[in-house]
Amino acid sequence: MTTRGGAFGLELPVERHLLANGLRVVLSADHAAPIVCVAVYYHVGMRLEPRGRTGFAHLFEHLMFQGSPSLGKMEFARLVQENGGSLNGSTRFDFTNYFETMPSHTLDLALWMEADRMRGPVITQAELDNQRDVVKNEIRVNVLNRPYGSFPWIDMQAAAFTNWHNSHNGYGDMADLDAASLADVEAFFRTYYSPANAVLVLVGDFEAATALGLVRRYFEEIPAAPRPAAPAIDEPRQEQERRASHADLLANRPAIAVSYHTPERGSREYYALGLLDEVLLQGEDSLLHQELVSRRGFAADVDGGINFLGHMHNAQTPLLWTAELIHDSSVAVEAILEAFDAVIERVRIEPLAQPVLDRALVKARAALYGAINDTTYPGAGRADLLAAFELFEDDAAQVNTIEQRFAAVTPELVMETAREYLRAANRTVLTVVPGAASGAGLGAVPGAMG
Repeated sequence: MTTRGGAFGLELPVERHLLANGLRVVLSADHAAPIVCVAVYYHVGMRLEPRGRTGFAHLFEHLMFQGSPSLGKMEFARLVQENGGSLNGSTRFDFTNYFETMPSHTLDLALWMEADRMRGPVITQAELDNQRDVVKNEIRVNVLNRPYGSFPWIDMQAAAFTNWHNSHNGYGDMADLDAASLADVEAFFRTYYSPANAVLVLVGDFEAATALGLVRRYFEEIPAAPRPAAPAIDEPRQEQERRASHADLLANRPAIAVSYHTPERGSREYYALGLLDEVLLQGEDSLLHQELVSRRGFAADVDGGINFLGHMHNAQTPLLWTAELIHDSSVAVEAILEAFDAVIERVRIEPLAQPVLDRALVKARAALYGAINDTTYPGAGRADLLAAFELFEDDAAQVNTIEQRFAAVTPELVMETAREYLRAANRTVLTVVPGAASGAGLGAVPGAMG
């Protein structure tokens, strides 16, 4: 099935197919340059991993690069790079993805390699031990031994969410990682890495009929398996403000983050909050930057948004809208919150002026096109958006409605959304207490990952 957008906004070509083994295939041709991006998204991420195996989705991402019956260790990467391509993978809250951008004449090779990987990796005890150590070292480098390493995403999720799937540390607990066995690896692969739990996206310079023929040739005979049951990740309505504090012995200044639970993905209110994010937080013209940075001088910057590991379009809900800043020790937390609340209250008690909303629409559109046209891996930004909509809204073609969804937001809806979702009872306030300024510990903080 091929669809395009309407007269307004995005008009990405989207052709969708379903293979006999349950693999969803999305084709989006673009002949502007002789390159293709091949991306495979598996519907398992940090919050979908099993209890007792925190960090396993991320560990498994590493293991999937360690070879197969047809390709030895690192041979996948070697073939991509020798053919002028680049590749990567990542683990997010709701998916794990693998992708490569290559010259268009190597599409056959790219598809064969991804199908080979989907058939199954070859993982020995030595490889498991090696990659487990790699992941543990990432935790040490990126979290334990880095100032603000767990702020705010790890610590805030633990404080703001009550459902274990949302609140646990997706980077991984050291004890859980140490407990992972080869049997766990095999079970994880069988459960989550089946065709029916995946989306294959092709973006770039190809003819759709030829590309689909290659997809069927390499992927259709991979054995089918049932799609795993999705865990319940919903959160109850928050009725009381929560406060949490994190001692960071490596930080030299205090920090604060304020998070609110978002509306449901795809709802009118979700897109209204997306525009509120632009008005309140994104750019030097945002209301919070103007008040907290330009006027009050509390911090050099204020940052944040929807979705700690991406943007509002490439994750399921529940999510958090978060504002964060690192501030001087002379500034009291309550002074920051008082100024912060004054800004928030303005959008809760009266509708935005239409020029303000119009500017937010322009900024949201710029952010969307920036995500689509990320030049680090050409085509990967578009593939990411298409895969997310196929996974979370069951139709990749819905990417062509994003701008219409934003355009349908009215000033009144923005105000109603702010009243419901930016209320104090729906928020969590997280503060960082610094230790480095006093010369306290220079090493890792035990248990800092929560």
